[in-house]
Amino acid sequence: MIRDIVIEDYDRLIYSIINKYSYFGEIDDLYQVGVVGLLKAFDNYNSSFDTKFSTYAHTYILGEVLKYIRENKVMRTSRELVKLNNRIEKTREILMQKFMREVSNSEIASFLEVDEELVNEAIVASYYVKSLDYELNDEGKELNLYDSISFEEKGYSSDIIDLRDSLDSLSDEERRLIRYRYFDDRTQSDISNELGISQVKVSRSENKILRKLRDKLN
Repeated sequence: MIRDIVIEDYDRLIYSIINKYSYFGEIDDLYQVGVVGLLKAFDNYNSSFDTKFSTYAHTYILGEVLKYIRENKVMRTSRELVKLNNRIEKTREILMQKFMREVSNSEIASFLEVDEELVNEAIVASYYVKSLDYELNDEGKELNLYDSISFEEKGYSSDIIDLRDSLDSLSDEERRLIRYRYFDDRTQSDISNELGISQVKVSRSENKILRKLRDKLN
């Protein structure tokens, strides 16, 4: 079956995306979400698009994963564990200054007079909280994940994906005009001079393109 072949061929792409979000759920669950995104991309992709399928599919897969994360934050961290983790971090600093080395969770548990398993649980819970607030970009720099999701959703929401598909259906000349007008924020007069056509024609072409896009999105 063609869909099975597509899933097999882009299996590594799915894992490369979901591995970055493993703190938000089981890998198997995230993988199934990624497959949904891949198949949506397969159903909507057109070989005439000026985009490789892997790039196109990445958009859909990541969009589905981010949607799943936003809607399925099933793990809840108790206030007690948050408070304990704060004590753990302070204790870690104190003991590292005292012993001039990294200290184990066992040593921290002994210092705090709490069970080591509870210390481990608090630390794991803190990883989850941190993963909600931060992610690492390709350069290792921390980014706020809420901001990241918000930013990414501008490029990965279903509405924007539909708009991108509609833009891909335009001719080269039409895409160039839309890029100048709405992405480069240029005036009709500037575009007229750039393309060597009258401003009236620019205006008419722009209105015609917008009508075409509206018809496709409705």
